[in-house]
Amino acid sequence: MIQISQRNRSLAVSATLAMSQRSAELRAKGVDVINLSVGEPDFNTPEHIKQAARQAIDDNFSFYSPVPGYMSLRKAIADNLMSTNGVAYTPEQIVVSGGAKQALCNAILSIVNPGDEVVIPTPAWVSYVEMVKLAEGITVTVPATIEQDFKITPEQLRCAITPRTRLVILCSPSNPTGSVYTREELQGLVNVLKDCPHVTIISDEIYQHINFTGSYTSLGSFKELEGRVAVINGVSKAYAMTGWRIGFMAAPVELAKACNKLQGQYTSGASSIAQKAAEAAYTGPQDCVAEMCEAFRRRRDLIVSLAREIPGLKVNVPQGAFYLFPEVSSFFKKSYGDRVIRDAADLAMYLLEEAHVATVDGAAFCLPGYIRLSYATSDDNIRKAMARIAEALAKLK
Repeated sequence: MIQISQRNRSLAVSATLAMSQRSAELRAKGVDVINLSVGEPDFNTPEHIKQAARQAIDDNFSFYSPVPGYMSLRKAIADNLMSTNGVAYTPEQIVVSGGAKQALCNAILSIVNPGDEVVIPTPAWVSYVEMVKLAEGITVTVPATIEQDFKITPEQLRCAITPRTRLVILCSPSNPTGSVYTREELQGLVNVLKDCPHVTIISDEIYQHINFTGSYTSLGSFKELEGRVAVINGVSKAYAMTGWRIGFMAAPVELAKACNKLQGQYTSGASSIAQKAAEAAYTGPQDCVAEMCEAFRRRRDLIVSLAREIPGLKVNVPQGAFYLFPEVSSFFKKSYGDRVIRDAADLAMYLLEEAHVATVDGAAFCLPGYIRLSYATSDDNIRKAMARIAEALAKLK
């Protein structure tokens, strides 16, 4: 009998992928499920990006790529970071990976030693905690509820940091809430972090371009934190390229070298064809990014307005990404037939089986009492899904 490692057995299954799989199984049985569980744009990759991939095949970009990525792509990323964030990075500070998820894991494994503390504001993306487990670190969660727009305060951050803190992870715009920290709010956090030189910061900025505020501030732009910030980003969300699996880290040279060494031992360079497509994404026309962002803004307005019409749902107005994170505790202890809703996990399963709408339990994001709805789907699907949810919730007494 094969003995599975304790490291592997300690990991949780991704709740978002698990719910997406469950909804796919129901669809395979003929059930008309609307999937609001998956964080994936429903748009096709823009044509000029696909054409660049075809050209790369014709030009025989079919050999091993450099571990940190093609120099031309890293230069394109550096130029993009300067033009969008006003932050200067050299290509040597950039490591291209098989998606932003790998870039994040590279950074965490390269920074965190066993027993080190990692501060994570919650609710947070499901994989942060599991990646810290892989590194044998200790997660310190800092909860922020809907009353504070899911954003932590400087005082909360100050109280969470100890001499054993090695890393802070921040995501703005946020998965799962869509909350966006303003420059002033970030400055408050920076004022705390600047006095903690033993702490490195990972800034997960994968949703940067799906942002409805009209401005964006990267943590990498604060001089007070110079040499201590690793920025994670990629093409998946902004350019509808989830399946191409290209993300990157921009970081101090010593961390980039460490991640390059790590990646060289277990995956090597990312797909050569996908890298050339990503290069076209960063160097080509950006109209597609603005058009998709505007569509997400329209969908945000639609799902918020429909959610506000459902008694018992408590919602805020997310300022980015494509998620709504309503508070649902008013439905706890209610029932329909023999089914009793004890928590958000029960509610998510009830909505899947009764309303045929897939959502995700907020506990997966380290904040029980909420569910996550992704509005990265069509307006019609949003309308139908919210109507089904309203009907199912009205049955609970």
